[in-house]
Amino acid sequence: MYFNKKNYFFHGIMFHHFHDNKIHLPGQGSISKDDFYKIINLLGKNNILNAEDFFHRYKEKKLSETNVCLTFDDSLKCQYDVAVPILEEMNIKAFFFVYTSIFTANPGMLEIYRYFRMNFYNTVNNFYDDFFKVFNKHHNQNLEKICKEHKNQIEKVKKDYLYYSYNDIKFRLVRDTILTTDEYSQIMIKMFEKKNFDYNSIIKNLFLNKNDIKQLRQSGHIIGLHSHSHPLKLENLNYEKQFDEYNKNLKMLSGILNNKEKIISMCHPCGSYNNNTFDVLKKLGIEIGFRNNMNFTKKMNRINNSKFEIARQSHSHIIKMMN
Repeated sequence: MYFNKKNYFFHGIMFHHFHDNKIHLPGQGSISKDDFYKIINLLGKNNILNAEDFFHRYKEKKLSETNVCLTFDDSLKCQYDVAVPILEEMNIKAFFFVYTSIFTANPGMLEIYRYFRMNFYNTVNNFYDDFFKVFNKHHNQNLEKICKEHKNQIEKVKKDYLYYSYNDIKFRLVRDTILTTDEYSQIMIKMFEKKNFDYNSIIKNLFLNKNDIKQLRQSGHIIGLHSHSHPLKLENLNYEKQFDEYNKNLKMLSGILNNKEKIISMCHPCGSYNNNTFDVLKKLGIEIGFRNNMNFTKKMNRINNSKFEIARQSHSHIIKMMN
């Protein structure tokens, strides 16, 4: 049984990566179609609301403690190929949150970097070993010392994301806190070169295309915002830059959908947001937003603290529960 004292409130279920052992290979955190069926069965089909129903019941304050919706982040083709046929079979309509730089000559690199570390190394820990070596060599910093200095931050991440390994946390600490975006990119480019990786060759199979998005909407799923370039720390951007991220995202998605309807939903990239984000979303007419965890903090009055902070459970956490 899925519901317990820790999750007995309405929320979203957050999905990212799927594998089929053909085009989409297994990687850290990815799940199969069989895993997806098992998660749906654990949640209980009767508890899963279609995205439109979830939104309207939220607006009308009619959601019950066991109502959940399914959400899919990051514009991933594997979701369309593996999960969508099951959604159609079971008549479940979900939220799909799309970042739009993937439709430009300069796509956000987050998923490309992930593809590289999942597919060009035998294990993700092999990637981490290589990454930390390059980091130490080019930045002349002691990683263990850095970890000690950020002990409280590491402990918080351990608590918030139970499915992260210690290496996962160290990597994200270096990537998100120690390095600038440009410094991180420089390290990754060096690693690409070492492995002769040309990311342009994999984009077609990695991301949704415009027709996929149109088809999702025509089938009754909701398309929502996820920023334009998927910054790792959107909260570090000022109001103007945050507005640019979401305004570009909104305009491009509206264009893909032929400007036929209003886009009303979103989720925060990497769970990063602040009060400026709320002001931007209000200005753009967004009516519901999701975060990426189930945590209750001292700054919150309730678990679903505002219309832009609906809690979500990660599919990785549910898989861990099941095992």
